[in-house]
Amino acid sequence: MHGNNQQLAILFRSMADLLSAQRANPYRVRAYRRAADALLAADEDVAAVALRHGLEDIEGIGKDLAEKIREFLETGTIRAYEELKTPLPPEVKSWAKLPGLSDSLVTYLYFRLGIRTLADLEQLVRSHLLRTMPGFSKSEDLLLQAVQQQTRDHKG
Repeated sequence: MHGNNQQLAILFRSMADLLSAQRANPYRVRAYRRAADALLAADEDVAAVALRHGLEDIEGIGKDLAEKIREFLETGTIRAYEELKTPLPPEVKSWAKLPGLSDSLVTYLYFRLGIRTLADLEQLVRSHLLRTMPGFSKSEDLLLQAVQQQTRDHKG
């Protein structure tokens, strides 16, 4: 058994379990489980496969999972796994109820962009950067009003 393959299989299974617990897309959950099985069944260490750019030739490993494997080989972890393991603070998680925001977008804003407070969120909306993000579905004005309302409620 190849060490990298085993560690990645454990990581991918953990990610599948965490995603499943968060009621994520079942296809995504299955993709991680399939990838874990494929890595355990492989005859070769995934690091050697990566060196010859053959990760996507492994059954069940697409572009996204190949990138995660490369990230693991380079850094020893997968940032997406760390994010799944680290729950959002409840007040940040509640932003998913705001117009145009979703759990995955809020997670992205928090972990990737460092948006930690309603004031940060308001600033982001005012910068018009939010409209360029995949997954943002409503009008910035509606979101801005909702953020300002929440800010008032929290001060009140």
